[in-house]
Amino acid sequence: MFPEPLDPDVGRLLAHLVSIDSVNPDLVPGGAGETVIAGFCGEWLAAHGFEVHTLERRSGRPSLVAVARGTGGGRSLMLNGHLDTVGLAGYDGDPLDPQIRDGRMYGRGTFDMKAGIAAMMVAAARATAHGFLRGDVLLACVADEEHGSLGTEEVLESFTADAAIVTEPSHLEVTLAHKGFAWFDVEIEGRAAHGSRPELGIDAIAKAGHFLVALEELGRHLAQGPAHPLLGTGTVHASVIHGGEEPSTYPARCRITLERRTVPGESAESVERELTDVLDRLAATVPDFRYRLARGLHREPFEADPEALIVRTLTHHAEQTLGHPPVIRAEPFWTDCALLDRAGIPCLLFGVDGEGAHAATEYVDLASLDRLTDILTGTITDFCSGAVGGSGADLFLLSESAGCRCVRGRRRSAARRGR
Repeated sequence: MFPEPLDPDVGRLLAHLVSIDSVNPDLVPGGAGETVIAGFCGEWLAAHGFEVHTLERRSGRPSLVAVARGTGGGRSLMLNGHLDTVGLAGYDGDPLDPQIRDGRMYGRGTFDMKAGIAAMMVAAARATAHGFLRGDVLLACVADEEHGSLGTEEVLESFTADAAIVTEPSHLEVTLAHKGFAWFDVEIEGRAAHGSRPELGIDAIAKAGHFLVALEELGRHLAQGPAHPLLGTGTVHASVIHGGEEPSTYPARCRITLERRTVPGESAESVERELTDVLDRLAATVPDFRYRLARGLHREPFEADPEALIVRTLTHHAEQTLGHPPVIRAEPFWTDCALLDRAGIPCLLFGVDGEGAHAATEYVDLASLDRLTDILTGTITDFCSGAVGGSGADLFLLSESAGCRCVRGRRRSAARRGR
């Protein structure tokens, strides 16, 4: 069933992962979910000496944490990747039949992000094969990142580590920041009346137009404001609008759903204050303007400390493998890094090169997959070989080694969750 143990061709493992349907059912009703792929990963990792824990608070949506035990007294490292993919409909070709052409593997999930899963599995198996590491190695293969990130949230209720790497695709560039987001519903209240009786009605859609103009102005104001050095400024846009019932009736309400992308220093609370100020000004200046504001899903932005030990360790190994210092970058989209950071785990994002996340054609560059696996192997080996509280002089001594074994993940008690 499995690729050969410790098969040096990580591509063969990736091909097997791609062939397993793991579409997120919250995105596509009836989607396969993560049960089959989590089972495969769990069996593969158990065969390589990992202690496998399955978390499944929501039936049919399992995440797993695989732990390799070390000798004790060292730093623990979590590698995090998501098992779910977006839908298969509209894909150009068979999305579950991985094809290799011109050094690329094509198929749904090759880039986003089963390549990252395969690389971290093989790298962790290599690094822990000989049992020399002091620290813990944890692989968190999580559900639901493409929708609500419930998998990583569930993992962090039970497991922690001294640092983490999220292996989302990053074109082999070190990602140290990304934006957050906050969704809000603004309901503009009017008054229903027959279209022939304008003196009785208040047109909620027309009133909403004032807000849409003000929202566009807010976007311009944000674009001209202080910018984050890697991420630029926050943004805002109207996403969905609902209003009215029939042509001959004044609409009693109009609801606008909007998204505000945030940068470090901004939060859902600050955005709510910002929107309230805009709406209150309209209420004070536009006759009969009434509103309700409701906060929806929100996720915090992320920013890593560039001097964190895990950042310096991975950057060192990336430079050794690539032959040049890696590019430092940020992403405009949200990732599970923010959840790890909020849980007190220093982290960064680093993954393969390729294209086509959520697109009709998706591929990973296989040379980048090999490089990622090598970089992760060296990073695990060095980070987990050092003693907790070490000065850093014990790092980079095993840069060419592929082997060591790491310890069991610490389970958080309820008192230590800090969430």
